[in-house]
Amino acid sequence: MLQLGFNEATCKENSCVAQDIRLCGKFGYQAIELRLDMLKAYFKAYTIEDLKALLEEHHLQPFALNSIENINFCTPKAWKELLELFIFACETAQKIGNPYIVVVPTMTDEYQTRSEKEVTADSVKVLNQLADIAEPYGVKLAFEPIGDRRWCCNSLRHAIEIIKEVDRDSVGLVVDCINFYMHDKCSDLASIGKIPPGKLFVFHLNDCEDLPFGELDHCHRIMPGHGCIPIAEISRAVQDAGYTGPACLELFRPEYWEMEAEEVIELGAICSAPYLK
Repeated sequence: MLQLGFNEATCKENSCVAQDIRLCGKFGYQAIELRLDMLKAYFKAYTIEDLKALLEEHHLQPFALNSIENINFCTPKAWKELLELFIFACETAQKIGNPYIVVVPTMTDEYQTRSEKEVTADSVKVLNQLADIAEPYGVKLAFEPIGDRRWCCNSLRHAIEIIKEVDRDSVGLVVDCINFYMHDKCSDLASIGKIPPGKLFVFHLNDCEDLPFGELDHCHRIMPGHGCIPIAEISRAVQDAGYTGPACLELFRPEYWEMEAEEVIELGAICSAPYLK
């Protein structure tokens, strides 16, 4: 059985770190994925010791910091900015006992001029560079393929090839329900079983509206069980692949940002529960 986790994107416009932690504790979540932008806002008024105490008080495990994005084909300026944020993430993760940082491939029209071989080579290079930095902090990288064709790594198959070539204990994968669905409508559930043992680090739980590709976007994420993604089958596949960690609710729906955070977080716990078994 999976644990119940919460990703702060779900209430990022109507909540804050302290409130998310309190509400997750109230409604029985066991893990939380903290957002780096929200952490920076939190640290303007509070300390790392305040954060550790709050997590402990509400019995929440910090799980995966979100996220380091657009890691591919960086300009020198973009790489410098990325590293600044990444080192902040590593330092914070080490201090609070957070095991993973989610890293995300690049979204750009320019990537379409790149071959899959080029994307693989660049991803392997960058993941190794980031892992060299993260490992001394005791932090692992969870690479997340984004199913939309605008992202340069958009399939689990390709992501598996990349992390196999990286071949480091500290670099693994994220399976996210909507990203898995957006690539090919989950036509290849068996690909989850091809993830190398121990390399599935993070699992994101979400559903989506039944919209055609090209129109479907991340704003169309919806509570588990309210859409068209075969979540039960995905959840079973990740567990069959050996995953026993949190299933973290991750939604980017503007409609939920207009609701009270307490209502969203309570509803998320109720809707997620059937998919933890």
